[in-house]
Amino acid sequence: MNIQIFGKSKCFDTKKAERWFKERRVKFQSIDIVRFGISRGEFSSVKSSVGLAAMIDEDARNIESLRYLAYDADKEQKLLEEPQLIKTPIVRNGRAATVGYRPDIWAAWE
Repeated sequence: MNIQIFGKSKCFDTKKAERWFKERRVKFQSIDIVRFGISRGEFSSVKSSVGLAAMIDEDARNIESLRYLAYDADKEQKLLEEPQLIKTPIVRNGRAATVGYRPDIWAAWE
């Protein structure tokens, strides 16, 4: 497995996801999405797995700036510019991806 965890440093679910993989001795790469962002290619890969709506963090501080946008392309651009609006953790295993804490799916990857 080649696991990547995109998360926020203050996100409780991100910490839970990292702990879940550590407990199973699965190596992973942790990326602070607010600090380093996510590339357009990685974003597209995750979006094709889970859909755009699942990637939006409805509890984010500036979510109103995203809600008024009518087109998905505009929403994608806004999420790439302001990654703090993306729901975390995003866990990638090759082309498979999840958003949020999903140990039921991760267990099937092993």
